[in-house]
Amino acid sequence: MKEYTDSLLKKAREFGADLVGIAPIERFAGIPAQHHPSSIFPEAKSVVVLGRRITRGTLRGVEEGTQFDLYNQYGYAWLEDRFIAMLTFKVSEYLEDNRWEAVPLFNIPVETPIMGIPVREGHPAPNVTVDFDEAAIRAGLGEMHYLKLFVTKEFGPLQRFQIILTDAPLEGTEISLEPVGESKHEMASFCPLGAIDSTQEETLEICGKKMKMATIDYSVCANCKNGVLPNRYHPAGSPDRIGALCSRSLLEYMEKHNQLSREFKNPFRVRKAWAIRQDKAEITNFGSEIE
Repeated sequence: MKEYTDSLLKKAREFGADLVGIAPIERFAGIPAQHHPSSIFPEAKSVVVLGRRITRGTLRGVEEGTQFDLYNQYGYAWLEDRFIAMLTFKVSEYLEDNRWEAVPLFNIPVETPIMGIPVREGHPAPNVTVDFDEAAIRAGLGEMHYLKLFVTKEFGPLQRFQIILTDAPLEGTEISLEPVGESKHEMASFCPLGAIDSTQEETLEICGKKMKMATIDYSVCANCKNGVLPNRYHPAGSPDRIGALCSRSLLEYMEKHNQLSREFKNPFRVRKAWAIRQDKAEITNFGSEIE
């Protein structure tokens, strides 16, 4: 299947994928049935993970504190509902045109409570949800950073994913055990509200790749006025932090320390970041630079 796998990867790029990886179903061993891809498609042999970048300029209005709607649309709602959805559908069509079944999935958070009862004894209840970040790790696309943000070598924290389950026995893409970027305790300072606790760390291990992460208080994130958006699929899901000050500070750090494969002619952050430290509109300059 190497020739067909290469053809699929090439087609996905032609259809607009900035990131594409494949995780054989065996890489999901040990996942509970409530979150296992095979619960949705028992004949699945491969999980295809498709990503599109969030363009850096989409965050410009948030970084300047002057325009938030363009990120909400181009970096969030339209990106998932239109741009990645069309990419996912085109790749699904390509698979089915070659007689392999394709099940497209959008990113329902794994925290979403079950919404029904099992239709068969011993089976999970609807709706089964798959952890997209962990699927992307299993497909070799990146890792969970210390700040519990998914990062890639190409775009740092700026990408979103959808996935396809297929019965095509595709070859898996390589998982690099080398870290994408640095993880430092001091990065907890990237949050002006203190939601990142570096005194309580956990280690996530997937397919031999170990990732150290700080603890995040998402109840604090939910009240953050510095670029956080609510989870658009279910309130039980963690807030969307890609446009938040912590994520933008991480992007600035990764670019400044040459941890990304793509370079821009000008730096992302050209002045001290703004921050609202409390629920009331108390705006301050935010100093979060670390070496």
